[in-house]
Amino acid sequence: MLRNRISLSPDGLASIVGAMRRFNTAGPCDPEKHYMVPPVPRLADARKYVEDQSYFVVHAPRQTGKTTTLMALARAVTAEGRIAAVHFSCEPAQALARDVPAAERAIYRWLREEAAAQLPAELAPPPPEQAEEGVFLLVNLANWAARCPRPVALVFDEIDALLGDVLISVLRQLRAGFPRRPVGFPASIVLCGLRDVRDYKAASGGDASRLGTASPFNIKVESLKLGGFTPEDVGQLYLQHTEETGQVFEPGAVEHAYALTQGQPWLVNALAREIVEKMAVPPAVSINAGHVEEAKERLILARATHLDSLVARLNEDRVKQFIQPMLAGQMVATPDSYNDDLLYVRDLGLVAPSNPLRIANAIYKEVIVRVLTVPAESQVQAEPRSFVLPDGKLDMGRLISEFLEFWVQHGPVLVEGMSYHEAAPQLVLMAFLQRIVNGGGYVEREYAIGRGRIDLLVKWPLSGKGAQSKAWQREAIELKVWADKKPDPLEQGLKQLDQYMAQVGLDHGFLVLFDRRSTALPVEERVAVSQADAASGRSVTVVRA
Repeated sequence: MLRNRISLSPDGLASIVGAMRRFNTAGPCDPEKHYMVPPVPRLADARKYVEDQSYFVVHAPRQTGKTTTLMALARAVTAEGRIAAVHFSCEPAQALARDVPAAERAIYRWLREEAAAQLPAELAPPPPEQAEEGVFLLVNLANWAARCPRPVALVFDEIDALLGDVLISVLRQLRAGFPRRPVGFPASIVLCGLRDVRDYKAASGGDASRLGTASPFNIKVESLKLGGFTPEDVGQLYLQHTEETGQVFEPGAVEHAYALTQGQPWLVNALAREIVEKMAVPPAVSINAGHVEEAKERLILARATHLDSLVARLNEDRVKQFIQPMLAGQMVATPDSYNDDLLYVRDLGLVAPSNPLRIANAIYKEVIVRVLTVPAESQVQAEPRSFVLPDGKLDMGRLISEFLEFWVQHGPVLVEGMSYHEAAPQLVLMAFLQRIVNGGGYVEREYAIGRGRIDLLVKWPLSGKGAQSKAWQREAIELKVWADKKPDPLEQGLKQLDQYMAQVGLDHGFLVLFDRRSTALPVEERVAVSQADAASGRSVTVVRA
């Protein structure tokens, strides 16, 4: 049965208002246009802190719903009649990083424009008074708070768009006004951005002492991190589509969507939008896990804007120090800045918010590898369909043989040119493998951090098309590196691959050993393929590269 569109009242609950909505992947959610999880409950403590007249920070990775949630919060508390709350963005001042007076005026001008749209006229801020650089916001916010019949609450969204002296000036003025609240300054202020307040000192130029304190916002009562969707949230979001169109998301589809995304809101919406709008699965057809898997591949290949902005961070040293050893299956070093840098990569959303240390979700894991392997994959001239046998199976013997030829010819040069040098051999093999199976199959990757290995599961469809196949050829591959001052990893590799084969239910696998010792033979002399048996009796093809 079809249902009308729902819209959210100020407290984030739903009421019926008319017409079909869509899954949103661009900008804040509009309850009249988009399916959406009720926003205010996602950050329940924020309402309490606003009502308690506190200053606090909200941070989360991009495209997680920060703006949607805080806009709804501002509407909700204003509608209750006790507080005048305004949400506005600091982005208009981003281009004025070196011009503090102009940036201060731009922030207040944008605040007034947003207030005019969000508040009754009697609550709006007055025209600006002239004031010196460094106190312009302090003077004008104090003036507004003194005139407004209600306590004022401000949400400074995209606060980390401000840089250098502008950021320092804004934070100092907010600190200076804090003791005057609620009559002489805004009663509650929310700073919202990608990073926690601990990292603002980096945005201000890296010198915390320039702010006069180790913390640039030491008046905050709390830092709140907006998390991803829960499995129940994903189910609720997809159910809204079912209620409006009659098209069912099967339980397996919802579970697989959560497994791939770990509840990252943009990804959850993007998968559903890809299925419903781009793949155009008919409303009469139930959406299953195969559709979700196909949508995942399409998103990765399309390099959507959100994914591109994420991987643009990969060559930052603060990011690379974590991602590179994870890709190589190694332990992560712990420099002096370990805690701050780990918080940073978690704030970016690249790394999961909890231990053990791992990539945030399966889609990010795949995107990261695809991006890093582009230079190597572009050198692979082999035609993927030539590896398909007459019975439809993938010719793994030929794949290994041609990879070794490719490795001898191009491996050393490709490894030398890769920025992720520690994981370069593994990335070259994954690039070759991706090129071959991209004609219809998939590669699942598991990084055994601290255990010196990467496990790959190649899935090749034997019937049907891609993710909709009813039968699959599955091949287990383990990658290990022989490093200086370390023993031959063959014995350990056979044991680990044996465990992985048992885990995925296979009786044969491939163990690829990259010799990166300084005393290793030239590559053309060391490549070899042999057969071995694991302790369980499972057979292993040992590939030395």
